[in-house]
Amino acid sequence: MASEIDLSAEQVVLAAVEILREGGLDSVSMRSVANRLGVTPPPVYARVGNKDALLDAVADHFLADVAPAVERGEKWPDYARRWTQQMRQRLTEAADSRLFVQVRRPAYLEASRPLLKCMSRDGMSKDSAVRACRLLTWATVGFVAMDRPTAPSSSRRRGQPAGSDPAGVTSEEVDELFTAHIDYLIDGIRRDEAARGDSGEP
Repeated sequence: MASEIDLSAEQVVLAAVEILREGGLDSVSMRSVANRLGVTPPPVYARVGNKDALLDAVADHFLADVAPAVERGEKWPDYARRWTQQMRQRLTEAADSRLFVQVRRPAYLEASRPLLKCMSRDGMSKDSAVRACRLLTWATVGFVAMDRPTAPSSSRRRGQPAGSDPAGVTSEEVDELFTAHIDYLIDGIRRDEAARGDSGEP
């Protein structure tokens, strides 16, 4: 139980994160957070603002430090694959993807800075790098919003391509499809850059 006087914005956000993980986005409200902390709603508003500001702060919590470090000599396509995998894992941890679909957050821009830097280092123009980062971010967020397995793992037939069964997909297929999804996108970005002579790659 928190003291209303000593209550911090971080405590408010962490309480909201717990509620989100337990009950989903619909369970997060200023009152539910106040109840979790053992305070009345006014100090919660005073620390974070309104509910939209709270949800932005919760999203920032999940996206903070999401980008992995660029490895020595790592080219942007390989880094982009690791970056999107890490982004997907972090968004999945939130347990309710609607948080990242319906709320606009500058945190995505901050999370993409290492990827932008890697692309620029490899010779991609700023405009092309920004566009590529946006496409990769949208692809990842959109995939997470839709990536719920709908079939038991035992239902996949041997030799059946991932995602080809109209009855649904297994959890293993979801992982395969995400890898394919990002690979297709990266291949398309590389083709566009090669056509412009802007890729910085052999």
